[in-house]
Amino acid sequence: MNKNTVPLGLLLAGLLLACYAPLLAGLARQWSTDPDMSHGFFVLPVAGYVVWRRRAELSAVTQLASDAPTWWGFAIAAWGAVQMLLGTLGAQVFIARTAFLVSLIGAVLFLGGTRMLRILAFPLLLLLFLFPIPAMVYARVTLPLQIFASATAETILNWAGIPVLRDGNILELAHQRLSVVEACSGIRSLLSLSFLALIYGYFFDRKVWMRWVLLAATIPIAIAANAARVTMTGVLGEYSAGLAHGAFHLFEGWVLFVVALGLLIAVHQLCRNVRRLS
Repeated sequence: MNKNTVPLGLLLAGLLLACYAPLLAGLARQWSTDPDMSHGFFVLPVAGYVVWRRRAELSAVTQLASDAPTWWGFAIAAWGAVQMLLGTLGAQVFIARTAFLVSLIGAVLFLGGTRMLRILAFPLLLLLFLFPIPAMVYARVTLPLQIFASATAETILNWAGIPVLRDGNILELAHQRLSVVEACSGIRSLLSLSFLALIYGYFFDRKVWMRWVLLAATIPIAIAANAARVTMTGVLGEYSAGLAHGAFHLFEGWVLFVVALGLLIAVHQLCRNVRRLS
């Protein structure tokens, strides 16, 4: 890619925004209304900052005339447009929305070849967090998470001497009834913590494999933190029903999320120490 292709890049960027503007606007509305996707507003600024940090590498690519664009990129971008059309006609929201990322990857490959695509691989990966989980996958994941959190809370509460009877995702205690609904499944903290794990790994560890380790670690950490939140709600609710709802319950969730983030950092330090000793 050389500097003569910069106007073409601007033209493609404008075309992408014009074609996908309605889908992107729909995403923004969901970020503002869906608590599970509230992190979406941070994805684009963070990804943009990562691109800006790699501006020197991108500038070097633009000066390499030998690094010719590939027409495979144009084909991928065109497939993204077809995917958006098919997803819209078939009322498949996830397929239609992710077509934007497909077209964006194709545009990068077309303009800068595989070299530019490798440079931008990480910020492009972060853009996956723009899109909500498909409804079918969400339904299959949330129920097991609800049942696990409920069963864990039941076990710990019984150990603590607090009698509880569990019926699926509903906990019957002496002074309250707790229902572990979808909002309490832990999927929200799992998505947000996964995004932060990748960002933390990028800024604090240069090893790519460590980012994947941290991403994998978010799964048990987020699940355990959510089970702890349900358990704590049950314990506090036995002393005061008001502590199981409202602002205090929300504050409790934030505290446990910070604890989960601290555990993620602890996992990183543990991995570094083990690697140093080996």
